[in-house]
Amino acid sequence: MNKESLTQWLQRLETVHPKAVDLGLERVSTVAYALQLLPLKYPAVTVAGTNGKGSTIAVLEALISEAGYCVGSFTSPHLLRFNERIRVGGVDASDAEIVHAFGLIDQARGPVSLTYFEFAALAALLIFQASEPDFVILEVGLGGRLDAVNIVDASVAVITSIDLDHQGWLGESRGEISREKAGILRGGRPAVIADSNPPSELLECVDSVAAKPALYLGRDFSVASVDGQWQAELQTLDGGSRTVSAMTNGALLPENIGAAVQAAVLLGIEFSDGCLAAALAKVAPVGRREVRRVAGRDYVLDVAHNPASAYKLLEFLNTTPCNGKRICVFSVMADKDILSIIKAVAGYFDAWFLGEQPGNARAAGATDIAALLDDNGQNMVSISKNLRQAFRRAQSIADEGDRVVVFGSFYTVAAVLPLLDKDQSKYEAL
Repeated sequence: MNKESLTQWLQRLETVHPKAVDLGLERVSTVAYALQLLPLKYPAVTVAGTNGKGSTIAVLEALISEAGYCVGSFTSPHLLRFNERIRVGGVDASDAEIVHAFGLIDQARGPVSLTYFEFAALAALLIFQASEPDFVILEVGLGGRLDAVNIVDASVAVITSIDLDHQGWLGESRGEISREKAGILRGGRPAVIADSNPPSELLECVDSVAAKPALYLGRDFSVASVDGQWQAELQTLDGGSRTVSAMTNGALLPENIGAAVQAAVLLGIEFSDGCLAAALAKVAPVGRREVRRVAGRDYVLDVAHNPASAYKLLEFLNTTPCNGKRICVFSVMADKDILSIIKAVAGYFDAWFLGEQPGNARAAGATDIAALLDDNGQNMVSISKNLRQAFRRAQSIADEGDRVVVFGSFYTVAAVLPLLDKDQSKYEAL
């Protein structure tokens, strides 16, 4: 069997298929059946949507675990290590487990070519098959209908908020995009629709597929947030209702918590409010409105990478006013609606620090971003050769009481995290 390291495998998988994104289920299904991965032998939850998937999965994973079950989860993308994508029992898969899975996939695929993401999804299913968790949670990578994750017939499907993103693959309107997301629905199986304003096309898809019960946020279950606390009215399996008392939600969006908890109810998970509170206390998704305080300065890290998530970030920042300077470290992918992202938050920041991303062909050039900022009246802009330098320059003007916000993509947050971790360790050791 191949003796490559995980790093070598990942490098090869980046070039083994002619397209980075090649939507479709035929190739990945063929290999999945060759590996005898389907149908799954344990209940699965599939989560699709434009924003909120990661937080929803984090809450659902924590709640099911707190209730005493073993959970396998597959998410993407990762921040620092590929291993983050595959977890069983709250532990990231090891290099050895992933390499073994890749080897099995490579042997089974024969002449079938697979993308990086398809290899990852199949590796997750192989690792789950070996560890036999009680439940698995699968995050859709792109869209839903033709995403590799959709080879699984989920016990419960969750669709989070739907907004404009990846239009080149999914469509130019929320309605078109929602049709792609709705591809994860299955007839006669429960669905949680956590978009508070679902497009009519999504409603049509739910009815056409006959997902049952189909529970809509604001109609069949509800969440409310007041002063950093949330509470919910959920629908039970027998059509009754359950009230979740007010509890702290921290940086998590209430609608994402509500989607996760409603999905848990539909799975038949029994939990008390105390169990839920304990689970939420353990949920701190890295890079999702993550707040740290180091040397008297506030740092907020968020992977927000489209206009809708940028507006949500701004809402969050405004809940805890900053009386000092508000400094931004920013980089984004070139295929995003960069102008709309900038307009969403432009009035908030006093200074912008931009960094190039050498080696990342998808990243927008810092000078191009700077031109858009200049066109929108943002005059204090610094351009650095990379994001590490941009972050250090941002820190150089930050005094106690100031706030540094890092956002724009997973890559942006990932570049800064090790530096901030180092700073925090050094400061706490003093």
